[in-house]
Amino acid sequence: MLKRRNRSAQRVRALFALLVIAGSLAIAFTVPVRLGLDLRGGTQIVLETRSTPTTEADRAATDRTVEVLRGRIDALGVSEPTLVRSGDHRIIVELPGVQDPQQAADVLGRTAQLTVHTVLGPGEPGKDTDASAPPSERSGATEPKGQADPSGEQVLSDESGRPLRLKAADLTGQDVKGADAQFDPQSGTGWYVTVDFSDTGRDRWTQVTAEAACHPVGDPQRQVAIVLDGKIISAPQVDPSVGCGAGIPGGSTQITGSFDDAEARELALLISGGALPVPVETIEQRTIGATLGDAAISAAAWAAVIGTALTALFIIVVYRLMGVLATLALACYGLISYAALAALGATLTLPGLAGFVLAIGMAVDANILVFERAREEHAARSRPSPRSALTAGFRGALSAIADSNITTLIAAALLFALASGPVQGFGVTLGIGVLASMVSALVITRVLAEFAAGRPWVRRRPRLSGIAGIGWVRDRLTRRDPHLMRHPRRWLAVSAAAMVLAASGVLVRGLDFGIEFTGGRLVEYATSSSVDPDRAREALADAGVPRAVVQSSGDDGLTVRAEDLSDADTATVTETVERLGGEAEKVRDERIGPSLGDELRRNALIALALAMGAQLLYLAVRFRWTFGAATVGALAHDVVILVGVFAWLGKPVDGLFLAALLTVIGYSVNDSVVLFDRIRELLGRDRATPLPRLTNQAILQTLPRTVNTGMGAALILTTLAVMADDALTDFALALLIGLAIGTYSSVFTATPLTIELHPDRKARRGGRSGHGEGKEGRVKRRVGAGGRA
Repeated sequence: MLKRRNRSAQRVRALFALLVIAGSLAIAFTVPVRLGLDLRGGTQIVLETRSTPTTEADRAATDRTVEVLRGRIDALGVSEPTLVRSGDHRIIVELPGVQDPQQAADVLGRTAQLTVHTVLGPGEPGKDTDASAPPSERSGATEPKGQADPSGEQVLSDESGRPLRLKAADLTGQDVKGADAQFDPQSGTGWYVTVDFSDTGRDRWTQVTAEAACHPVGDPQRQVAIVLDGKIISAPQVDPSVGCGAGIPGGSTQITGSFDDAEARELALLISGGALPVPVETIEQRTIGATLGDAAISAAAWAAVIGTALTALFIIVVYRLMGVLATLALACYGLISYAALAALGATLTLPGLAGFVLAIGMAVDANILVFERAREEHAARSRPSPRSALTAGFRGALSAIADSNITTLIAAALLFALASGPVQGFGVTLGIGVLASMVSALVITRVLAEFAAGRPWVRRRPRLSGIAGIGWVRDRLTRRDPHLMRHPRRWLAVSAAAMVLAASGVLVRGLDFGIEFTGGRLVEYATSSSVDPDRAREALADAGVPRAVVQSSGDDGLTVRAEDLSDADTATVTETVERLGGEAEKVRDERIGPSLGDELRRNALIALALAMGAQLLYLAVRFRWTFGAATVGALAHDVVILVGVFAWLGKPVDGLFLAALLTVIGYSVNDSVVLFDRIRELLGRDRATPLPRLTNQAILQTLPRTVNTGMGAALILTTLAVMADDALTDFALALLIGLAIGTYSSVFTATPLTIELHPDRKARRGGRSGHGEGKEGRVKRRVGAGGRA
């Protein structure tokens, strides 16, 4: 009966695995994954809607703004643009291939508040507020420029600078049906814009021009002022042929002026695109050159291939046949992850690609957990078989795999919820990778491994399976049997000293926050010859950009960063870099508004606090509060040391670093969960052994898994650090440092803290001394009580 049930379960798993693989293949060949702008090049602009005294910037107003912006972008001719609302007030615009972000920002951010006014006469000199600010500075205006009074009258300057007193608006942009730029070579008018009015606007236009025609030619009151964004763009006189009270019928007019073709087309685009329901402000802007995107894809792809190959070779050497099957399962993991990204319509960013590579190491971890547990089961039985050991290994490792992956999913969810831009893509890819790794390890690997372990030639040569022996690491630990937790406070002292040394780096050198957290602008150039940063800094100071932070980027790259870098300053920077380094290509241009910088900095602190709180809560529920508190203490240890090391190295603390930090937290908790799961299991079987000795047994039993998993992840991260893009190099470096620190802290910080926090302190003393039969008997009874608590 039991055999029949096992066969039925195996068939179900095999069928499920086949369906998942077949579905993933179908999606992979039919649905392409959408690449982020950092991989294909282009411009991303984040706009935020602002309320006015008359209009609330709510979700509905933002949705209407998206539709107006979509019309403007379509008129720009950008292929495959993306516009999505994010929250109630933000709009994310992605423009592939657009390398001139200022033009796009001007067109998108300009409110295009078109109004038509009757001219009441000349305005008082000196009363005009001169609403001639450049469009980029007017994009966030909530009221028209000029002098206004309660009656709606205002004074604005016309094209020649003469102030005119205007009546309240007679027509608005909603009365405009469309506009078109045209050229008239015969009359000498040149470029002009034809404006067509709607049915209601036609009658109003006729009435306005009829009243103006009643004044003599040359009188300012015979003019009609057309105002765009608080600036008179045209104030034509009504033609003398138009009689008083007749007006201009037909609902069409021409805006003439000294336009060139680009200005006329842009003006027509703004008018026909419609007025934005509410003003918008650009709070974030990123431009990535296409060449940088291609290089990033190539570098990350090679890192993924070589890192995966090295990891596969490692697990094949250690686990032999099971390692080969795990490698096949890893290939299936890659297929499932890719198909999930495509099916969900997620955007693959550069950090997301790194998350994809990183999740390979996590998929290896699940396989190693199973194989190491199977080795233990194989060694513990009198007449074991590889298949029975594997079945027991999958059953015994299930809780550790589930707990460790859930803690990593918590970090991924926080990244998705609180991060922005490409880092958010890392959270998406990491979460998908974790889920795919569980399917790969618990379903596909199990189907393949149980089928292979049941073959006669494997039963005759069990050592080929890779799980018949206990392994080199476990063999050395078994023979030496070290008591690592004999003096737990010594390990805590070492951890405290490391934290103090790392924290001193923050105090001595400070943190180099990226523009995500400080706000500002960063421009990266690829030059034909290398440029010394100190020389470039001096040249920029002489050119009028004194507060720029200049750093090298790769062999022939240069980055310039400043909190306040206007477009004019950027042009000056570009000219200076070209003068110093020859031909200079702008490969990256990022701008973060101060309000967004404050928000991202606040979200980073919230993410760290939530990550630790969520891990504490989860571990307290799954294990006990002492385990959760010890894990949070170890996490604080990891965070302080990693931040301190980056401070000593002078590395930037930016969004990618935040992603690495949260991933390290997930990694560290992953190791702690595996260890605590074994301690919980040993406590359930043996409530008499003192806790220090019991935790020491758990460490020795799980250390082979920790070493092998760390090696697999280290191979991938080292490859990523050596071969990937400069930004991902720092990311991989943070993960490598965090991997080492997290592995140490899970054993030598979290475990001693667990012993120190255990409610029965006498149990610890008894575990260290071991003297006195009566005393030890009392200790054993108390440990048992603690184990039942």
